[in-house]
Amino acid sequence: MSECIVETRYGKVQGYQQGAICVWKGIPFARPPMGARRFRPPEPAEPWTGVRPTTAFSPMAPQVAEMGASMVGAIGAERVVDPRPISEDCLYLNIWSPAADQGKRPVMVYIHGGAFTIGSASDPWYDGASFAERHNIVVVSLNYRLGILGFVYLKELAGAASGYSGNCGLLDQIAGLRWVRENIEAFGGDPDNVTVMGESAGAMSIAALLGMPAARGLFKRAILQSGAAGDLPTGAEATRVAQALLARLGLDPARVEALAEVPVESLLKVQPELGREFGGVRAFSPVIDGETLPQHPLAMLAQGSAKDVAVLLGTNRDEWRLFALMGGGAQINEALLQQLFGEAAQRVLALYTAAREDHSPEFAWIDLMSDLVFRIPAIRLAEAQVRQGAPVWMYRFDWKSPAFGGVLGAAHAMDIPFVFNTLDVELSRLFTGTSPSRQALADLMHASWAAFIRTGNPTIPSLPEWPRYDLERRATLIWDEAPSLAEDPQGELRALWERVRLVF
Repeated sequence: MSECIVETRYGKVQGYQQGAICVWKGIPFARPPMGARRFRPPEPAEPWTGVRPTTAFSPMAPQVAEMGASMVGAIGAERVVDPRPISEDCLYLNIWSPAADQGKRPVMVYIHGGAFTIGSASDPWYDGASFAERHNIVVVSLNYRLGILGFVYLKELAGAASGYSGNCGLLDQIAGLRWVRENIEAFGGDPDNVTVMGESAGAMSIAALLGMPAARGLFKRAILQSGAAGDLPTGAEATRVAQALLARLGLDPARVEALAEVPVESLLKVQPELGREFGGVRAFSPVIDGETLPQHPLAMLAQGSAKDVAVLLGTNRDEWRLFALMGGGAQINEALLQQLFGEAAQRVLALYTAAREDHSPEFAWIDLMSDLVFRIPAIRLAEAQVRQGAPVWMYRFDWKSPAFGGVLGAAHAMDIPFVFNTLDVELSRLFTGTSPSRQALADLMHASWAAFIRTGNPTIPSLPEWPRYDLERRATLIWDEAPSLAEDPQGELRALWERVRLVF
């Protein structure tokens, strides 16, 4: 146990030995964002004396537990409310390392997904042990504020001098990355070789971090899985959400500070209502506030905000199937189709339908929504980085799950347990089934991601040639039982979006 005692800049922490590695859980990287610190940027953790035990995960950020259960319930599994505790005192991180020996190993910092309203760094399929044991990588996972507490925008109502930020969740992530830069060497990591990785809202967070001045220099590489720089609210749009929040709580708009005294249970009660009214994930997501995020991330990337950052990114072939199941089916939204493509709307839907072997308009709509929300934003981020000369690798995950009669296909989040090599976790088995053939693909993806974390290049000898992404070949690695390389996959459908402004 003594080899898992590490001195940080704030005090000593004691983890525990897990096989050949050391694990630390629940290390504070910021002060509890409670009371007067609600809705404000995180402050550095308070130092402590003695040795602090760090052997158990911290509480999750406040969230509506039933929302997480709905994803599992949508595919016919038993709905179970997450029993883990929640608390506003949630800004903690976890570390898996081969040894606390100042060995200067590559570091991966993971940012979890969950539509900016649910999830936690303690979710079991984000376990970093395999990266540490098999690939000599130091893994860090961190919590950040979610929902109202993480992303409500109060600055325009309270005034610039109030100190409020609508991007508290992102600033929490930056605070965690700063902590890593200051302390990770003592845990066996290299502070100059950090890769930030995330899926879904975690990847969308990374897209924002790529454009945030405060995040520059805190990471060398980025992995974005099923999330990129989509449509983000402006300060004016986010202010309308804040006004609706105050109205629902019966608070005077001139006394925004009263929100600091509202019980967290009351905030969580109205949060789903606000989400439904203001477009789901867009109600509580990063905001272009002109300060912490000066412009849309794509505009910042075009100005070279992350030109030195190598990027690995991609999407799953059937992303939207999960959300269609959660919503009760794939109903074609004619108004949205018209908004996106105007007079060409029906022709576009016909092309998506013709591109499918089953010629199903409903599944064609799922493909179109997968492109709108995930694939096209990823391609646009890749294009922006390529134009800056940054190294970019693109993939698509096509492995179709046999679970639940195959209804999920290669749905959103299906790739997570393959990347982390956590196929034996209960939720992973639920989503992917139990076929032994899964492990071979997990071994390849896990090793490829590890290679990128180590060197900035995901190619490994057991894969086909995988060149960098460019605007001519658009080389894309297709992850399936037999991985293959494709040039500009679904290129005819991609071209339909070239002049379309992405909206949700």
